[in-house]
Amino acid sequence: MSHNRIALTRDGPSLSRLVFGASRLLGSAARPDADQVARLIGTAVDFGLTSFDHADIYGHYEVEAAFGVGLARWKGKRDGIELISKCDIMKKAPSRPDNRLKHYDTSATHIAASVDRSLANLGTDYLDLLLLHRPDPLMDADETAATLAGLVTSGRVRTIGVSNFTPSQFDLLASRMPFALATNQIEMSVLKTSALTDGSLDHAQRLAYAPMIWSPLGGGSLFTCKEGREARVRTALAEVAAEIGAGDLAAVAIAWLLRHPARLVPVLGSMKPERLAAMVRALDIVLDRQQWFAILEASEGRPVA
Repeated sequence: MSHNRIALTRDGPSLSRLVFGASRLLGSAARPDADQVARLIGTAVDFGLTSFDHADIYGHYEVEAAFGVGLARWKGKRDGIELISKCDIMKKAPSRPDNRLKHYDTSATHIAASVDRSLANLGTDYLDLLLLHRPDPLMDADETAATLAGLVTSGRVRTIGVSNFTPSQFDLLASRMPFALATNQIEMSVLKTSALTDGSLDHAQRLAYAPMIWSPLGGGSLFTCKEGREARVRTALAEVAAEIGAGDLAAVAIAWLLRHPARLVPVLGSMKPERLAAMVRALDIVLDRQQWFAILEASEGRPVA
């Protein structure tokens, strides 16, 4: 398989090695029109980012529809990309007047309705991957699993995964599914390293699935905070970049994630083509073991024990 593709499981779906995260599509003051979105999709695909990560809640429930209008203008083929979405977070929003407070909903009724809205908004007949966005303490594992399996049987969804689940929460849902869950999308970066020790990455290796990674650059704080952990990590990244001749610290930070044997799949959040181009260069960077540990030491503020 090309180094630009990765299979999430041994027998499961493949995604682009780096994923385009659409959460900030409507984040700027100037809302992009359909042609601008279409060009952004084309640029991402040209960079090898054929997988597009969505959630129903992004942009106050508006990103999927905005992306779908652009997707309809894009000249490429639907089967040449992968559309990912998530559901179950219920947020207060003008378009959701029944949501009195933020909560989670993994009921059969909500999951099915959310998927149907995502398909309509994106203008597609199927999602390549559907994720439960957050663990729901009121999840009935049997009901939720049956609903998810039914979506796959109907063809509306190709594969199922989760996001932000602990290993035990993953195992509970997996125990009721008739097929393997494809991934767990978790937070990790050079600033957020808890997945190394909380069992998440051990679990992924044990079950041989590739975890997707959200906020792989720490939400941008890596390059905005002037002191503390961020400053230490920037210094370490710069030292490693100088050693290997890399011109972009973000690419080194992404390469740090790619070095882990759990086969992490970072979701890139930038809407700027030049930043995407710089981060894609991470695919050609291989850190040696001591370079990787030097960055970890800077992040933790101490040598490993």
